[in-house]
Amino acid sequence: MKKIKAISVLFLMLLLTGKSVAQQEPMVSQYMFNGLFLNPAYAGSQECLTSTMLFRTQWVKFDGAPQTFTAAVDAAIVDNKMGLGLVMVNDRIGVTNMTDVVANYSYNIKLGEGKLAFGLKAGISHYNAALTDLITWDQSDVIFQGNLNGQVFPKFGFGIYYSQKTKWYAGFSIPTLLSYGKGSDFSLNINNTSFMRRHYMLTGGYIFNVTENVKLKPSVLFKYIPGAPFQADINFSALFKDMIWLGASFRTGDAVSAILEYQATNSFRVGYGYDFTVSEIRKYSNGSHEIMIGYDFGKDDTKERTPRYF
Repeated sequence: MKKIKAISVLFLMLLLTGKSVAQQEPMVSQYMFNGLFLNPAYAGSQECLTSTMLFRTQWVKFDGAPQTFTAAVDAAIVDNKMGLGLVMVNDRIGVTNMTDVVANYSYNIKLGEGKLAFGLKAGISHYNAALTDLITWDQSDVIFQGNLNGQVFPKFGFGIYYSQKTKWYAGFSIPTLLSYGKGSDFSLNINNTSFMRRHYMLTGGYIFNVTENVKLKPSVLFKYIPGAPFQADINFSALFKDMIWLGASFRTGDAVSAILEYQATNSFRVGYGYDFTVSEIRKYSNGSHEIMIGYDFGKDDTKERTPRYF
């Protein structure tokens, strides 16, 4: 039997009216280990070929809840002065399905004890919506009498990122600075060209060496969308013997998260996150699960363990 998927209706309002505001960029709890998903200037910052995959199922048992799959690869080139990266994201929300494929480029300069990088991204989004699977109150509404298949629109973004490998990092990005829907004219005002909205993101983190075997890392992610409530992700993680990360996060108005990451070798790491929902959705769901796998190519696993801090 066909069902009304409430979360889909909210997303479709955003698509069809171009007036609503919602979280459109991928939301993950383990953002502190997945910089390329947030900021193109992160590309090449590890000075090796890195790869990451992440799967998130949000609000378990909530009908039409989001499911997100992300995969990214990036590498430093030209004597580590530039970086290239590729990101693929698939978001399923109710009857909607959107896939992004985005190329990232960064150029960095030495600044003090670290590097300052400037990044650009360009890609496309492919969108489908099975509107006929929805039960509507107004059956004569023509909007819901046919599906949206294969809607494609380009997206462009930018970011800046500064890091000192074993100390701290900070970055600012607008992942979707410009986007153009079918039939739209060129304009710098994204409100006139697409249902996408600009997300302003500020990130930062610092490493404290407590003892030889214990390090602490607080980190933050601030997100702002015009017309929507400001959101902050505040994380505090501890690294034990350069091998095991234990962390907790608080996302304002949404969830408290527990995070575990295991740095098996210098190259391979795996992480798990669980969100305890604190919004009203907690009455209808069993929280959110997130699994991450990462591999860095070209590192020597026979040497002393040197984990990635950012």
